[in-house]
Formats: sequence, C-alpha cells, structure tokens
Amino acid sequence: MTTAAQSQIGNRKSKIAHYWSLIKPLQSGLLLATGLAGYMSARCPIFSMPTLLGLAASLFLAIAGSTVLNMWWDRDIDARMGRTKKRPTSSGLVSDREALRLGLILSVIGVGWAVAMDALYGLIVFAGLFFDVVVYSMWLKRRTAWSIVWGGISGAMPILAGRALGLGSVDWIGLTMALGILFWIPTHTLTFSMKFENDYAAACVPTFPSTYGLSFTRATIAVSSVLAALAMGISGFGIGMAWGFLRLLAVLSAGLLMLAVAITFRPSERVNFGLFKYASVYMLSAMILVVIEVI
Repeated sequence: MTTAAQSQIGNRKSKIAHYWSLIKPLQSGLLLATGLAGYMSARCPIFSMPTLLGLAASLFLAIAGSTVLNMWWDRDIDARMGRTKKRPTSSGLVSDREALRLGLILSVIGVGWAVAMDALYGLIVFAGLFFDVVVYSMWLKRRTAWSIVWGGISGAMPILAGRALGLGSVDWIGLTMALGILFWIPTHTLTFSMKFENDYAAACVPTFPSTYGLSFTRATIAVSSVLAALAMGISGFGIGMAWGFLRLLAVLSAGLLMLAVAITFRPSERVNFGLFKYASVYMLSAMILVVIEVI
C-alpha cells in the first residue's frame, strides 16, 4: 500500500471519528435506552424482534440527527466555551455544510423509518426532533433559561414513542414515564450549568444560575428530583413492577434525593459533580429495571 493510500485511509478514519463524536454516543445511547424500555414495558414478554430492531435503528438515527443539527446550529457559541471549543463543528474539523448534511440525512432517515413503521410512533419521534432542534436550540436556548423545559419535552419523547409503538396508543403510564424523564432532565442539566457557569456566560447563553442565582437553581434541582422519583415510582407501579423491583427503584431514588438535598443545604463542587453523574446512572438503572421486570 502506498503512502498516499495509507494517508487517505487515515483521513477517512479520522473523518468517521469526527462524525461519531457529533452524535454524542453516550447521550444518544441513554435516550435510546429509554425508548427501548418504553416499548418493552408494553410488549414484553411477547414482542417482534424486527419491530424492536426497527425501533432501535429509527430512534437512534433520529436522536443522532437532532444532536448533529444542534451542534451545527450552536457552532458559534461552542467556539466561545472552553469545554466545547474543540468540537468538530466549532473547531472546523467538520465543515458547516458537512455537519448540516449529516444531521439532515440522519434525521430524515430516522423519522421516515419511524413513520413507515407506525404513524403515531413516527409523529412522536418527529415531535421530539422538532422540540429539540427548532424550539429548544434555534428559538429559545439563547433567549431564556427556561429553554430547558422544552429540551426536557424533547428528551421525554423517546420513552413515550417506544411505549406508543408497543401499545398502538398513548396511555397514562407512557405519559407518566415521559414526565419522569422531563423532571429528571433539570437535575442533569442544571448541575451541568452550575459547573460550567462561566462558559455559558462567555457564550451569552442564559442559564438558571446566571438568571436566578445558585440558591434558586439548587432548589429547582431538589424539586425536580423529587418529581422525577415520584413519576418513575408511579410508572413502575403502573406496569405491574414486582415489589422487589419497586424497592430497588426506591433505593435508587433515595440516592438521587439525598444528593439533591445535599446540593441544596451543603453545596459543593464535589456534590454537584456527583449529582450530575448519578443522575445518568439513576435513569439508566431505572430503565434496566423496567426491562428486567417485564422480560
């Protein structure tokens, strides 16, 4: 193999790596897990493997597409923040046209696939993408700290979509699961905005800490954590989760609430970071419990 050919292969691998980082695989994977849990809560132990695989593929593509489009839109403010200035879109490693094209292709294929599988499922998937890209990122993110509510609605759509695909309709359990995600997201995002308050200030992005102060932000985190735990508990009861699994969910929720109380009354950088990390572990663990329970 010639040096030129080796260089070309290396460039292609590097480009693929940059594209992969644009979809934020950990974040996208967590949202995908909620969608799978929503579907399996309605269809297990009897389900169609082709449908499950179609759900996984279409939902992942739609989530990835919206994430890429968000990074394409936010490339200017990302370039002003220390934690994001090395992203492929903000550093120029991926051109604006490439990022936009990739985001649109993934989004169209993901939503189109979802609509082809089921009209209601496709509508909810599209709603998630619309709220995330258009309402949250393009319209509200640079205008108000309350944009996180609309971002939260977007994050709640995968689990609602999954359950709707399994049932063929939207029920109260699916809505309660979605509320659990909606209330969980402020716990996750507000701890993040506290940690990187200076970054957001440099990019002129309004956040709860900069708009309302740290005390109000911590109180909001505590309230949202309580509501998230309640919603997840009610959802677990609604799907018929055994008492043993409900107790495990209660233990996980207790950990979330303890950290929320700690950040309210004994705030520190360590507690803030711990709650940020635990919030993701909590939601992933809750989804795993749902799946294990219904299998």
